[in-house]
Amino acid sequence: MRRELIDLAAELARRGEPFALATVVARTPPISAQVGDMALVTADGTFHGWVGGSCTRPTVEDEARKALQDGRPRRVALDPDPRAERSEGLLVFPMSCHSGGRVEIHIQPVLPAPHVLVYGVSPTARALARLAKAMGYGVSAVDPLAEPSAFPGADAVAADPGALRFERGAAPVFAVVATQGQWDEAAILAALALKPDYLGVVASPKRFAEMRATLAGKAPADGLARIRNPAGLDLGARLPEEVALSILAEIVKQRRAAPPADASRAADRASEEARDPVCGMSVRIAGAAHRAQHQGRDFFFCCTGCRERFLASPERYV
Repeated sequence: MRRELIDLAAELARRGEPFALATVVARTPPISAQVGDMALVTADGTFHGWVGGSCTRPTVEDEARKALQDGRPRRVALDPDPRAERSEGLLVFPMSCHSGGRVEIHIQPVLPAPHVLVYGVSPTARALARLAKAMGYGVSAVDPLAEPSAFPGADAVAADPGALRFERGAAPVFAVVATQGQWDEAAILAALALKPDYLGVVASPKRFAEMRATLAGKAPADGLARIRNPAGLDLGARLPEEVALSILAEIVKQRRAAPPADASRAADRASEEARDPVCGMSVRIAGAAHRAQHQGRDFFFCCTGCRERFLASPERYV
């Protein structure tokens, strides 16, 4: 892996920004890419590195974006023979380069770790911080009496919410107020200001109703409406560790829930791409380098070769 890709990957990880690593794992000559060649694709589609020329790059960019959307790695192959033998889990695309050859590429999404913000030094708050860290979450703890010794392994411990510094990036943020009578309303306001993906409050329904009444007019109504109380799934939890487990179970459930189908979003994505009429590859319309017009229609191509073949005999492909 080239040094500049290592540095870029480290910087993106530090900022909490997702990216995908594409690695050539097999090749059949003639093909310019070599086994071990690597590329990094950022969330906005910027491509760094080398896994082959214009015949492979559009497919890698497209599959990298999909990997970042669903969080799943994938193996892709570009093969000039559509009847070639395919192994389980391998996505095969047509190789459009005139030179032929075959290349297989593994694409690994690297997603930022989700972050848990814990407000309070109660036994539940401390148990939640320990359990979240053990599950691979980033953890920050906030309380006027907070000390690092109370939250071993936490990424940040702050006495003042305003002093808390962490780069959110694209990572989801889950906040839990477990102050339990000490500075409840102030903690809720501090958490809402960060616009977390989840906000749970550890309190009885009666006490939470009092909090809401106090915060009415001081906090956005939609923010207050999204607060989960009692925080956590109903597991019959009683001990602090059990309550922490129920809260993390609710967080995991929210993270893993499939997003609702959105036809308009799907239509938007479809409008951003076109299919190469020659080889069938998906081509991003914005910034497409190879395009042509025929009978008033725009066509987009993955490479110069496909464009030339189309122009030589457009009726064959329209």
